[in-house]
Amino acid sequence: MIRLTQRISVPDAAVSVQFVRSSGPGGQNVNKLATAAQLRFDLEVAGLPADVRARLERLAGRRLTLEGEILIDAQRFRTQERNREDALARLSALVERAAVPPKPRVPTRPTKAAKRRRTDSKVRHGAKKRLRGSGSVRDD
Repeated sequence: MIRLTQRISVPDAAVSVQFVRSSGPGGQNVNKLATAAQLRFDLEVAGLPADVRARLERLAGRRLTLEGEILIDAQRFRTQERNREDALARLSALVERAAVPPKPRVPTRPTKAAKRRRTDSKVRHGAKKRLRGSGSVRDD
């Protein structure tokens, strides 16, 4: 089991890490070593609660594949191990954000004074516009 948050653990089968060639600078090793980590998180196997899964799919955005996997590429570091840890940390942060339910919106009403200020402002603006224009329109 892989522990992603305080309350959420997923089976090892839900996470797979593959190493691919990194892009960018890297000296002589850039064309020889596969140091970039490509983490795949299978939502079906993970067994997350339905609400957490729905929020996670929305948060994942274009990282979510058609097969229902979240794909995270990590290539900030020069070693496989650090890139693997980085990818797991990013997945953990994503799941942690999805685990927090959104705060329900409490509808509020404007106060009587706020309504009065708004209408007074509209009246002043209209009076200002009425003073523009002298009245005669040219026909050319």
